Amino acid sequence: MIRVEKLSFSYREGLAALRSIDLHISPGEDIALIGANGSGKTTLARCLNGLQQPQEGRVLVDGMDASDPTQLRTIRQLVGMVLQNPDDQLVATTVADELAFGLENLAIASDEIHRRVEETLAAFDLEAYRRYPPHKLSGGEKQRVAIAAVMAMRPRYLVLDESTALLDPGERQQVAELLQRLRTAYDIATILITQSPEEAARTDRIIVLHAGRIHADSSPAALFADPPKLRACGLDLPFASALAAHLSLAETPSELGT
Repeated sequence: MIRVEKLSFSYREGLAALRSIDLHISPGEDIALIGANGSGKTTLARCLNGLQQPQEGRVLVDGMDASDPTQLRTIRQLVGMVLQNPDDQLVATTVADELAFGLENLAIASDEIHRRVEETLAAFDLEAYRRYPPHKLSGGEKQRVAIAAVMAMRPRYLVLDESTALLDPGERQQVAELLQRLRTAYDIATILITQSPEEAARTDRIIVLHAGRIHADSSPAALFADPPKLRACGLDLPFASALAAHLSLAETPSELGT
């Protein structure tokens, strides 16, 4: 479990990005973290695996303190992160080498690296691309490789920092289906950072950040039944929910069969 306790973070100019955040994330959870620009989403994500250190409070990952330098290597293996633009994350000349890169940095034995690469290529339907240069893939394929490279390191928690923002609707749906398969197969928690209410509506739990604080932490049904709370955070209802509310038919996309 990830436990965030009284977490506060400020940048050098004195701007408070996070203010006394408390939350917990269990393996297997399907979470969306939403909020307007500047709400603190990315800062919180970077604190979860120790990329940034808070001025106050702490982050515990399976009991390990993310502020402890001796634990950071293990924590960053447990809490994987996928960036918005896969081109910022892909560094190798072939897909297979990309999957092996992180494992080599962890000093894993070569036979185990080979086993994991082959297993991950199969799990992500990338076997035909093993010798393909990642930069020649489509946006959705690149993101699939980026997720696969992180998953090869066997994280327990996967943070996707607006990783679908540059994808078209079809590619976004493919990523959503992939994340569902990963949760089922590996019991990992997925934390999807997004500004899309439609994407958030597909998850089981939505955490809303506003001005560095948790403004809401609930199911999509409960959150989207309270439009004023969303508007106060500069967020909109999903289109289906907004239409349903206008027609007084339903409150959530699922009730409309979406």
